[in-house]
Amino acid sequence: MKIAIIGTSGKAGSLIAKEAVARNHEVTGFARRAEAVVPKGVKQITKDILSITKEDLSGFDVVIDAFGTWAEETLPLHTVSCMHLCDTVSGTDTRLLVMGGAGSLYTDKTHTLQLVNTPEFPKEYTAASLAQAKELEKLRKRSDVRWTFFSPAIVFLPDGKRTGTYKLGGEELIFDEKGESTISYADYAIAMIDEAEQGRFIQKRFTAINK
Repeated sequence: MKIAIIGTSGKAGSLIAKEAVARNHEVTGFARRAEAVVPKGVKQITKDILSITKEDLSGFDVVIDAFGTWAEETLPLHTVSCMHLCDTVSGTDTRLLVMGGAGSLYTDKTHTLQLVNTPEFPKEYTAASLAQAKELEKLRKRSDVRWTFFSPAIVFLPDGKRTGTYKLGGEELIFDEKGESTISYADYAIAMIDEAEQGRFIQKRFTAINK
């Protein structure tokens, strides 16, 4: 499978790329800076996400969007860049997998309250979570793209262990037997590449937690 990964120089994007390479996929990484370090076995292309063209992504089976920004003035780029990628793969068989946030997950089956809008949600993450919720809202309107939005658990651990196991969910928050919602970046990468290979959530959002 030919996989393009946007943001391979980031912690999550790098682990996703490593997972894909380990499974013998042909991986191309897009990074904004020429000096960015990308995993071994990844073909590197230096290009800003908004400069990526249809020609750049032609022939890929899957494009994984691991772009992230946290400065308040750049938060709108989550939606802007995602819509740009949608436009580049619109009407093709290329799938677009988007690394999202947990804040847009619903607290129950009525789907009336998102985690980001609960009183206990950390204020320092509110703006970023709302930006990614808007990104998902825009994605849901794209019937011309084979998109998937992958929300992590509430606690997303950059240096957490790679256990190789996880539990899947859909639109709502899910918890383990201890009532916790946690996943490591490494296990998130496993679930991302599993979805790239299996395509269980086309034009849907899903989530995953460590068991």
